[in-house]
Amino acid sequence: MANKRQAWGTRLGIIMAVAGSAIGLGNLLRFPVQAASNGGGAFMIPYFVSLLLLGIPLMWVEWTLGRFGGGFGHGTAPGIFHNMWAKNRFIKYFGVIGIFGPLVIMVYYTYIESWTLAYSFFAMTGRYSSAATETAMQSFLRGFQGLERNSYFCNMAPAYVFFLVTFIANMAVTYYGIRGGIERLCKVAMPLLFLFGIIMMVRVLMLGTPDPSRPGWNLVNGLGFLWNPDFTALKSAKVWLAAAGQIFFTLSVGIGVILTYASYLSKGDDVVLSGLSAVGTNELIEVIIGGSIIIPAAFVFFGPGGVRDIAHSGAFNLGFVTMPLIFGKMALGQFFGCLWFMLLFLAGITSSVSLAQPAIAFLEDEFNITRKKAVSIFGVVLFVLCQAPIFLLGRGVVDELDFWGGTFCLVLFATVEVILFAWVFGMEKAWEEIHHGADMRVPGIYKFIIKYITPAFLIVILGFWLYQDGIPTILMKNVSAPDRQIVFATRFCLVAAFVTLAVLVKIAWMRKRKAKT
Repeated sequence: MANKRQAWGTRLGIIMAVAGSAIGLGNLLRFPVQAASNGGGAFMIPYFVSLLLLGIPLMWVEWTLGRFGGGFGHGTAPGIFHNMWAKNRFIKYFGVIGIFGPLVIMVYYTYIESWTLAYSFFAMTGRYSSAATETAMQSFLRGFQGLERNSYFCNMAPAYVFFLVTFIANMAVTYYGIRGGIERLCKVAMPLLFLFGIIMMVRVLMLGTPDPSRPGWNLVNGLGFLWNPDFTALKSAKVWLAAAGQIFFTLSVGIGVILTYASYLSKGDDVVLSGLSAVGTNELIEVIIGGSIIIPAAFVFFGPGGVRDIAHSGAFNLGFVTMPLIFGKMALGQFFGCLWFMLLFLAGITSSVSLAQPAIAFLEDEFNITRKKAVSIFGVVLFVLCQAPIFLLGRGVVDELDFWGGTFCLVLFATVEVILFAWVFGMEKAWEEIHHGADMRVPGIYKFIIKYITPAFLIVILGFWLYQDGIPTILMKNVSAPDRQIVFATRFCLVAAFVTLAVLVKIAWMRKRKAKT
């Protein structure tokens, strides 16, 4: 007897869940770094072009595909792709990417997410307050990560404890299902996230000029550093690729998560307005709140030269080194530090629980097992896989997982699904499916954009990205000699995981074929 598929409780619930999936560490850490490093305000031109031509079309495509597949009892890409192109025996194996990508991302994302919970505790207790310089704060972080032994940490036991707490929290939410777990979490976490974000933004906007001897180090100039446009940057293809990449990361498109979430909709549920609402919520957090906290605050305390170096040092350094130093210079710094890292934790956990859902839904739908058993199997596998990025953090494992799961698979999957949607399923049929139950009409120009512009944009991105970053990474150009064996072993495990998922897809379809006969 087949299990009854779950369903969302309310439209608000699904919007909050999809927005929660999209709103993650990238909104608050990655976006300001990308904007400040790629032309400031000029970055927003390719950013919004990518949003209109890539992000919103893909969001509608994935909401529609997910709802369509859910009508046939499929919540993941293999089953959805198969129902869209039943004549093709192999298309379901392309759909494996939609399970593989989220799994790979969650393997390292869960550990990074646990750092935010740990730093919230450290801020509240004043644990890192003695690290008053950038070098000291970097040493604090490395000690916590187990990359060095120092006066702050003699081992990585604290990091592992916070990982266990975060891992258990993720599994507990997924254990209670779509309505009782994920939707309930997002209905609480998302309003809190907004509240904490607004408090942090207001606090930063109230910063004056802490150092009277440097009157230029003020909030207005800090906002100008991020938003004043350098239009010469628009001549660089790298800036356009960075903007398109940020849209991918920020909206969680091309991963397979939205397909799964939308599969729990009923046939008459609106996907047009709901998709736009989720996009709007994400953009509000990223552009307004994310763009008003880190870079302006860093400018006020470290000046134009310091903030430029900070922006180029990367998102992790910005979040876990620079921000604690900034809070150390603020009144009530412990409180705002705790609030900041709790904000990051809420953004992280609403994203990570969504990454777990495709694999769990696959086990439920295709093997007809209970939710509890599916979560148990997934949890055991994930826990084992998580040990590599924890204990081999400094050996290139996280970079490798991020390359394949968080970049390559993401762009490739998006390209496959939009071509399948517009060209194989058929644009006329797809257009009708998008508007089934819709409360508003999609502008007619998007029929042309989804069929021609979005796939062309994706193919160009994939080509340029492979040329600039993909090939050097595949050839291990930037991997040190001692780490090459570790990276090679990581790739072997990734191939083994992908093949295992493909075999499971084959077994599931063989079982169904036998059941019909």
